[in-house]
Amino acid sequence: MKDLFYGVWPICRKEFTHIRRDPTTLFFTLAVPLMQLFLLGLAVDTNVRQIATVVLDESHTQQSRQFIDKLAASDSFHIVAHVDSADKLDNAIRAGEARVGVRIPYDYARRLQEGNTARVLVLMDGSDSSVAGQATNASTGVAMQLSLAQLLGNSPMPVEVRPSVLYNPSTRSANFFIPGLIAVLLQMMVILMVALSLVRERERGTLEQLTMTPVAPLGLMVGKMIPYGVMAFAELCVILAVMRVVFLVPVHGNVLTLLVLSMPFLLTVLGLGLIISTKAQTQAEAFQLAMATILPSIFLSGYIFLIENMPPFFAMLSKLVPTTYYIRIVRGIVLRGAGLEDLWMNGLILLLMGCATVGIAALLFVRQQRHT
Repeated sequence: MKDLFYGVWPICRKEFTHIRRDPTTLFFTLAVPLMQLFLLGLAVDTNVRQIATVVLDESHTQQSRQFIDKLAASDSFHIVAHVDSADKLDNAIRAGEARVGVRIPYDYARRLQEGNTARVLVLMDGSDSSVAGQATNASTGVAMQLSLAQLLGNSPMPVEVRPSVLYNPSTRSANFFIPGLIAVLLQMMVILMVALSLVRERERGTLEQLTMTPVAPLGLMVGKMIPYGVMAFAELCVILAVMRVVFLVPVHGNVLTLLVLSMPFLLTVLGLGLIISTKAQTQAEAFQLAMATILPSIFLSGYIFLIENMPPFFAMLSKLVPTTYYIRIVRGIVLRGAGLEDLWMNGLILLLMGCATVGIAALLFVRQQRHT
């Protein structure tokens, strides 16, 4: 067992020295993920509010004004203009001046007074499905409130639902978005740095010198991994502090548990970086391969889209994405206060993935050296 990792500490010291002498690497490793965290954390809001809305009121009655006031009072609609024709209503949506158009017909009040159904046309810009969905739900809710008030008058509601949102009562977008963003940033930083390190050695001609020294393949791989793993762990601590202090995301669980369960994820992405470095011949190629791992980690990990809503093939494919399990860990601990007994299976899967990726990287490196 000792021979398998022979030479790990000299390689580790060499890599630490190289990083210390390369301020560009230090800046990229430490500053760029924080910049991305600030940019994405401050700019992205997944909650749909204050949708720009234009109104065409052909009724001009107290009842129609009441409907418009209900829309304006909700947090979903922001009435930006009143128009006097259907063409102007359509043009405002087509030009992007508004996302929603509301048309109240001339017989709206009369049909209500006669006890008939009064129809209101709500036009939505379907180019953004999230806006269209929120507008549909909100406009339906306003119509339901007015309908119940018309039917029941002062009578109490026969059934009342009192929703209670757990873990994120204010439904802040940052509370949900930033914990998942931690996984994406760590993966991007670690894979890119490790992949470039070995390829850089190959381009400079120093990799051949390393292979001539008495260093075991696993010793070389692990020695390359440790410095970047330490840097990634330090970066994780900084990001967690920024998340808590700057973005005010509450941490409901144990931070120590989060740090412990982060190590298998770091091991996995370090191994992926090593696999990329064994396949890439140039730094440009390594950069492209590293970037290719980002899209699956965003779209197939449950970070943005629910895995349960994916087609079966992609839902199965998501089980091969390490970020899937780490996002469950981070969100479980930060948002829901989950403990080790709830998340240990995710950590175990990541640990197995990490050992597998490091072993595969060592085998590929040995095979590559035999062919050169």
